[in-house]
Amino acid sequence: MSFDTPLALCGPLRQPKQMLADQEYGGHASIHDDAMAEKLGFRAGPIEGPTHFSQFDPLAVKLWGPAWFERGCISAHYLNMVVEGESVRAFVEPPAPGATRARAWAEKADGTPVLEASLSIGPDHGQTLLAERLAALRPPGPLVILADLHVGMAGAQDEPVCMAADQHMGALYPFSLTQKLARITERSPWYDNAAASPWGRAIIPTEMISVLAEYSGKSAGFPVKGPVVGLFADLEIRLIDGPLFVGEPYLIRREVVALAESKRTESYWVRTRIFDAAGAQLKCEVLLNHATLKHSYEGYEAARAAR
Repeated sequence: MSFDTPLALCGPLRQPKQMLADQEYGGHASIHDDAMAEKLGFRAGPIEGPTHFSQFDPLAVKLWGPAWFERGCISAHYLNMVVEGESVRAFVEPPAPGATRARAWAEKADGTPVLEASLSIGPDHGQTLLAERLAALRPPGPLVILADLHVGMAGAQDEPVCMAADQHMGALYPFSLTQKLARITERSPWYDNAAASPWGRAIIPTEMISVLAEYSGKSAGFPVKGPVVGLFADLEIRLIDGPLFVGEPYLIRREVVALAESKRTESYWVRTRIFDAAGAQLKCEVLLNHATLKHSYEGYEAARAAR
């Protein structure tokens, strides 16, 4: 080699679309609503974090081919919000020969970081970015919003889920897969053309796996106090026996794996396991850091002082 300069793959600048302006949970508007975002001190409702994952898919397929949708993992920590109209580019630093993990990141046109991530291909993913972040968490102080949660708490029940092409995905995700594909940043015939897919069936895009995972989240019954506004701070999607298919029934099981806090948030990390319909074969795992904004919970400071 003439140089040891690290090089990166990058995609084009894209302007991801906001599709959660009408999102509702807990009976109130979410942070993706402009008025709610401004009330909480943000300039506008942000793009939903998983949307950015689509910009990494072409880069990951360049590195690992279709196996990315069978055994790939994207593990991301969000750094700055993006609002509709802003341009974003994804980058991946290719792994060394024989390595299975790549460093990745996304930034706005002006260089502002959007997220940092690791991409890896299984079955041996090594230590992902979020595994590193989990290991570094410190115990939180007395929690208020999450006072009734504990590490190891499981969802109240197994949750049957499915994502058909024209299925409305509920109050949390007020759109269908077909509507998402009309606005997705990176189009692939694999998402809606069974004949073009290497697996003979249409597959669920990486960014929509989190939608499938959260579709039935209310059924878990995790006792989060509210009303409160939350956001995604960290998200990992790890395919184990993929792809996940459009119209295929699956079974979901959840567990709280960590509790944490920052100056502005209380967070609960949930690992969602997606199985085949019989609950026997693990297909995918989703790790999500739900960050709840302390100042969105009425009387937070008084309640904290009383604990």
